[in-house]
Amino acid sequence: MISSIFGHQGGWDEALMVLVPIAIFVGLLLLANKRAKAIQAKRAQTDPTPEGPERPETSES
Repeated sequence: MISSIFGHQGGWDEALMVLVPIAIFVGLLLLANKRAKAIQAKRAQTDPTPEGPERPETSES
């Protein structure tokens, strides 16, 4: 029965079998980026120190 549903439907079914997983991954990526930006903004508001590693001062002779 499944093979008769997906058997040569003019190509639209094959396109959906590729595009639906891609759309799911894109949606998950957008959601993850949105959450990461929200966390980063929250940390920037609560932490007054600049981000990134600080360079230790070295004395050159």
